[in-house]
Amino acid sequence: MSVADTRVWTLANAKARLSELVERASREGPQTITRNGKATAVVVSIEEWARKTSRKGTLADFLLTSPLRGADLDLDRVASKPRQLDL
Repeated sequence: MSVADTRVWTLANAKARLSELVERASREGPQTITRNGKATAVVVSIEEWARKTSRKGTLADFLLTSPLRGADLDLDRVASKPRQLDL
């Protein structure tokens, strides 16, 4: 790894230096793991994971604060019958 890509790890390097990888994810932020030169996975701290995956309100809250609320959308339903499927 060079100084420019200290957050990018090859899979082999990540396996060999797992403790360091986890420590850097905790200290420096997300660490990318590549396989055959392509980004494959990202290791993040538990704090980052909790922040990214925590629910921020309910579906009702989301719908009530939607910028489309009250936009008076004109939605037409398709009147055709569903197609027949042979099962």
